[in-house]
This record gives sequence, C-alpha cells and structure tokens, in this order.
Amino acid sequence: YEIAQCLVGSEMCIRDRVSTSCNDSFLERTPTNDLNSQTFWNTTADLQSFCNGIYNAVSDNAGTDNYNFILGFTNNAYNGKTNSVIPIEAMSDNYATVDGSQTWASAIAAGLETIPSNYNSPLYGGWVWTALHRINTFMDNYDKVKVASTTEVTLKKGFFGEASLFRAWFYLDKVQKYGDVPLITHALTTDSPELYVGRTPRKDVMTQVLIDIDNACKNLPDVWPGNLPNRVTKGTALALKARICLYEGTYRKYHNLSDKADYEGWLEKAVSAAEECMTLGYKIYDTGNPDKDYATLFTSDDLEGNSEMIMYRKYAKGLLMHRQCGYIINIRAGGTKDFADDFLCKEPDGTALPTGLSQTFDDSTPEKTFANRDPRMAQTFLKPGNQASILNTNMGSKSFPRLGDMGSWPSATGYHLIKYYILEQDKKGYGNETHDAPIIRYAEVLLSLAEAKAELGTLTQSDLDKTINILRDRVDMPHMTLNPPLDPKYADLGISSDLVEIRRERRVELSFENLRYQDLMRWAQGDKLKERVLGIRFEDSDYDNERYIQRDAEGKITGRVYKPGDANAAAPVYTYEVNGKHYVDVYAGTNYAAEKRVFDPEKDYLRPIPTSVRSKNPELGQNPKW
Repeated sequence: YEIAQCLVGSEMCIRDRVSTSCNDSFLERTPTNDLNSQTFWNTTADLQSFCNGIYNAVSDNAGTDNYNFILGFTNNAYNGKTNSVIPIEAMSDNYATVDGSQTWASAIAAGLETIPSNYNSPLYGGWVWTALHRINTFMDNYDKVKVASTTEVTLKKGFFGEASLFRAWFYLDKVQKYGDVPLITHALTTDSPELYVGRTPRKDVMTQVLIDIDNACKNLPDVWPGNLPNRVTKGTALALKARICLYEGTYRKYHNLSDKADYEGWLEKAVSAAEECMTLGYKIYDTGNPDKDYATLFTSDDLEGNSEMIMYRKYAKGLLMHRQCGYIINIRAGGTKDFADDFLCKEPDGTALPTGLSQTFDDSTPEKTFANRDPRMAQTFLKPGNQASILNTNMGSKSFPRLGDMGSWPSATGYHLIKYYILEQDKKGYGNETHDAPIIRYAEVLLSLAEAKAELGTLTQSDLDKTINILRDRVDMPHMTLNPPLDPKYADLGISSDLVEIRRERRVELSFENLRYQDLMRWAQGDKLKERVLGIRFEDSDYDNERYIQRDAEGKITGRVYKPGDANAAAPVYTYEVNGKHYVDVYAGTNYAAEKRVFDPEKDYLRPIPTSVRSKNPELGQNPKW
C-alpha cells in the first residue's frame, strides 16, 4: 500500500509547523537525508529538531500528501477554502456549501462519496502515512541520545512524549476514517514485509493508542524547560486523552462493539483525564462581555497567553500565513437550520428552552430568529443589523441575509458564518492573514467530562456547575439543571434529557472545530446526514421582498433572489414546506438534493480504501459494502 512515499527520511522544514518559531541552528545543520544516521542522534537539540519536523508532518495540508488531522487554517492560502476547519464542517449537519471546491465534503455528507483512486484523496486526509514514518523513526532512534543533567532528562522525556502524543492522534484519525488499519510501531524500509500485510483490528489499534497517549501524559512537561514556545504539553496530552477515550467509549457503546464493562472503562478514563487536566490552571476565557468573549477566541490576532488555549496554531507574517477570512464570506455556504435551531431561547421566566418548547422563538423574520437566543448564535452567524461593525458595510439591515444572485457576501442558507472572521485580517488580502487558529480548547475538556459522566450515569449538579454552566456563564445564559425538559426534536433518540442538552452544548460551543462529524459517527447518528438540508425561513412573498433585492445608488437592481425556473437565475432559491412554513432548500436542484441523499449504516460509518492502495496490497481488503 502507499507507504513507500514516506519511507525515505527527508529534510525537515519547521516553517509550517504548529509553532512557527524558527530554529536557525537546525536549518544550518548537516542535511538529514538519512535520519537513522549515527551522526544525528547525539543531543537533545537533535531530538528537538526532529520533533519540529513531526509538527510539520502532522499538519501538512498544503502539499502533495494533503494530510490534515491538525487543521487550523491550513498551510497555504487556497487550502483555507478547500480543506480547513470551515469546509470540513460540510461533512456534518452544521454547514452546507454549494461551492465547487468543497463538493468532496458535501458528497460525504450526502452518502454519495465514491471510492478514490489515489492515496491522498479525498481532501480530508486519505491513506497517507508520512507522519507515522517520521514518528516511528524517532521512536526507533531517540534513546541513542545520552543525557546527564536534570534539564536534559526532562527534555528527552518531553520529546518522547511529543512523538507518543502525535502517534496516538495519528491512529485515532486513521481508525475514525477506516476502522481496521495496519498497526506499525517502527520505521519501515522498502524491504519491510509489513508493507504487504493486512489490517489490524481497530480494537488492537486503539489499545496502542491508549498506550501512546498514556506515555504522552506521563512524559510531557507542564511547562517546557527554557520556555520552548508553543509545544504540546501534559495539558495537551490529557485533553487529547479525554477526547480519545470519550470517542472510543461512546463508539463501542452505540455501535454495539463491546460489553458495558469495556466501554464504561473507556469512559472512566475520559473522566480521569479531564479531571486531571482541570487541575493544571486552564480557565475559560471570560472578561464579563457575553456578546464578545466567545467570538474573541476565534478572532484574536495572537492567542498566546489566552487561558483557554490548550493548543493553537501560530501564524506569523513572513513565516506562515493564510486566507481563512476571505474565504469565509466569499463562498456560497452557510449554517444549516438544523444547527441554528439548536441555539437555546431565553424565556420570560429566566430559563432557557429549545425552540420546540420556547414561548419566545419566532422565525418569521431573520431579525426575530436571532432575538432572545443564546449569544453564541450571533457570534457564530451574522445577525442582520450587525454587518456594519463586522463587515464594515453601510448597507441597511435588510440587505442581509444574502441569497441566490444578490452579489457579494453570498450565502447558500442565509446563515452567514462569521466565526473566525476578522475584517482587518480580511483586508490583508490573499495569503497574508496571520491570526491564530485554536486547535484544542479547555471548553472541550469540560464538555468531555460532562458527557462521559452522563454516559456513566454519575452526572451531578455539581458536575454541571463546573462544566456546562461555566460555559453558559460566559455568554450570560441560564444554567442547566439535572433532568431538563426533553427537546421534542430529540425525543426519539432514546437517551436522557441530560445527554440531549450536553450534546447540544457541545454542538453550539465547538462548531467548526473539526469535531461535529465524528460526534455523529460515534453516536451512531449518521442517519441525520440524509435529512433534507434547510436554511432560513423564506416565504413566496420574499421573492419580491426589498430585503432580497440589491440596488445601486440610483436605485437600479444589481442583484436579487430569483425563483426556480426564472431565465435570469444563475442561482435560484428553492424552498421546502415544514409545518406550513417555507425554508430555503439548500441542495434542491443539485447532486446532493434530499431525494438523492442516503446513509447506509453498514457502509457509511467508515470511508473507502483507495483503489491504488489496494492494487499494491490486496491483503488490505475493503470496508463493508464499498
């Protein structure tokens, strides 16, 4: 299979890694084409230099290999449009896109993915093993370095912890995509027999993942000696362990892969990891401004020193830059009605209720849709009337939302994404944006703890107060209490109302952070993806509503929403009726329309192994029904 492309060690570049601090001494070293060479593995500086290359490999989503399980805003400008944290959300039920560069994600969500021919397709990662080869090369050689001082001992252990963490993360990503995969724990050569073996059962692979993440937790320091900038730490490892164990415990439970004792063992490990992480000093970022604090996490030029950031990707002028803001507002995409409906409503009695139970919810106009809602809604999607401050446009509020052929700032759904958008960064132009990208936040740790405890049946009000309710305090939302009213939208799931609300909180808090798709997969909720994808409410009278007609200074129409079948319509707006109301039918008239969407639970929880890979190693087989 396609591992030969990563067998030969190559010169490492640290310009594109998670931390963009440049190690000049490494760049001046003898080229390391033979990374098993005895002339290289001598000092902790050698270990640091090699690990710098691992950072680059695990986040290389701009090159030929297209490997991107650590996303951020990607390594180059254009890939912010094709395979960053934004377009990848279109694999889930949070986001819809009709932009041609993102159809790979739309196809997966619609159950219409085809078996790729090449190892590095589709854009979300594929069968690429470059990073693993680098990690295993380190594992085979790092112990050759002899250390004496306390500082050097800490450094050597720390670099081993880094490699362990990234191997655990690598295999988590592979198992999530393919289930059974080859388990390889040493560096291969072109003569290695492991190149032609079959796949290892996912259960055994995840056992190794647990070993590796435990090694990371034990060996990574809380703070690196010499304050090495922006490297993973013990906190990163514990947060990732909580994610891994929550994923595996719930996946085994809801896919009936193990008995109760087994999957609860994973959930208990998730609880322990989260609770230990909570002792390390991280805090939810909260300055007392509920209308801005959440957004600030994603619209800060520099995340260094932010108490909530466990891991973030550093961008810097002249070193590593992106174009995320420009692509957020200039493609036909947007949040879904299903997601927007999950933002709770503030009730007159001081409680918070879902839209299906609310006395205040009203979606008769876009403005009313945002009224009395969780403030995170208006910090994730553009609230009509806020465009002057966010987009620096003096257009009236009735020029938003923008649909169909209304011109610039288009939206496929009417819910314009603004999470991560900074006007001043957008003005820098193509390839010049430099604001940092969150990778792991402390908020996720709190949510992992709450969910794992709810799954175990041990959730208490005290647990909610130190997790969910801290997040709600940031945005001035009423607290969650045990046994809340069950949202009728989720009444058929067969889970407790506590779990419903915790899952909702996770969806709202962690949207567009590369988690939602795998959340649906681990909960065995893939059927949600075959549902009709809707946007904002749009009645027949709205086709002639001035809100959806764009005019120039002289009153001439320069853009508008057209009905399906109109000869002038390049992008007509279709609608669908739900309980007497009409909503934008996002994919109507496309390859991903509701009538074409499928989800086969015997097939679509796993991705297909590429054709070229199987032709080189038939022992790999193929996932069921592909």
